[in-house]
Amino acid sequence: MKDTVQNMTYDCVGIGFGPSNIALAVALRERGEIDNWIFLESESDFHWHEGMLIEGSDIQHNPLRDFVTPRNPCSEYGFLSFLKAKGRLFDYLNLASHYPPRSEYAEYVKWVAEQFRSHVALSTRVASIVQNDTSGLIEIRTNNPSLGAIRAKSIVFGTGRSEAVPEMYENLLGPDVVHLKDYLPAKKRWCDRLEQPRICVLGGSQSAIEIVLDLSTCADVTSVSRSFGFKQKDLSAFTESIYYPEFVNYFYNSGTDSQAEIMSELWRSNYGAADPDVIEHLNFKLYEQKVRNESYLTVLRNTLVQDVTQLSGQAGYQLSLLDKYTGCKTTIDVDGIVLATGYKNFGSGIGQEPYHPLLANLMSQNAEYRTDGGIEIGHDYRVAFKTTQPTAVYVNGLCEASHGFGDAGSFSLLSVRSDEIAQSLHQFLSTHHTSEIALTIPAE
Repeated sequence: MKDTVQNMTYDCVGIGFGPSNIALAVALRERGEIDNWIFLESESDFHWHEGMLIEGSDIQHNPLRDFVTPRNPCSEYGFLSFLKAKGRLFDYLNLASHYPPRSEYAEYVKWVAEQFRSHVALSTRVASIVQNDTSGLIEIRTNNPSLGAIRAKSIVFGTGRSEAVPEMYENLLGPDVVHLKDYLPAKKRWCDRLEQPRICVLGGSQSAIEIVLDLSTCADVTSVSRSFGFKQKDLSAFTESIYYPEFVNYFYNSGTDSQAEIMSELWRSNYGAADPDVIEHLNFKLYEQKVRNESYLTVLRNTLVQDVTQLSGQAGYQLSLLDKYTGCKTTIDVDGIVLATGYKNFGSGIGQEPYHPLLANLMSQNAEYRTDGGIEIGHDYRVAFKTTQPTAVYVNGLCEASHGFGDAGSFSLLSVRSDEIAQSLHQFLSTHHTSEIALTIPAE
């Protein structure tokens, strides 16, 4: 960034510019009610799941559940508008598949994001978010010296969820022990360095099985799962109704105990399960391996990792494994580990967090909490505080515990949620006069 004005006050600052806040940018522009806004993005360019753009993989939602189409089918920012602009509309209509390639949807995400470049500060990592004791405004400090201390009357936090990394791997994270979001760069390192790398993939999700299948073409792969095997997602049309806007209202008004029961009943609609096509593909590979009398792919079920240690004097790791039903113990040596262990939800349970770490200064003293340990969030995605605040904090794409599965980082309800936040922002800001107008930040 260059020629920026420091220490300005914005009506709204978006933290992160992934899908949730891209959808919000679309809603803000189309509503035209707020002009004084900026988004801060730590990456140097616009990407979407870059580490999981596996060749041959597709998306897992209807492509028209994009940034805007469900609320404004005529929008210039919809997926069909993207296809038309790229000259691929008829090619797509002739595609014998329900879903487009993941690589194409990543291109769509970037295409929309690029149209908001003047409102985004790239390569800007947020260091802290605090409330200024004097002005009452939210103050955001970053690693970007040209921005200085950014002041905001409202923020929309849309960074995505924190990675769920089991404790035993926390100190091992690096080039050879990676979370799934960093899978493809790690695969390249392994395959460039080793003729036939030995890789362990932990987890029983869609992402885990996709990684296992992809690695099986160039590595010896061991899949480790605590479950009996890869479970099929619940794709019933009745279950899929949880991704309707009406279900958000039903879920939100159900109460904490009922919400937990609903989540438990419908868990396999989104977690710890995979689509039928990839399960069938893996089963076929295992069968073909048996036919060919090969042994490059191993699937260990009902298996717990009791310990992981770095091999002394050589690269690689040893995992101590336990079959949780037979009690049988074994060890495997591998060159790398992929943690397909997902992301954290808000709450106080195992693998959860009450709020994202970057929100700690704002939340620790004055936020309201739910009985399940997560922060209290209004229907409009605004954080509830114990005392009246001169500012507003919204959480965009992190409210699964309070708003249901449609808030679980998927595209399903992006367009609806972003418009509700934009509407609430306008109502809040209409009562707060803007005394300073921040200049639009130009692209480099």
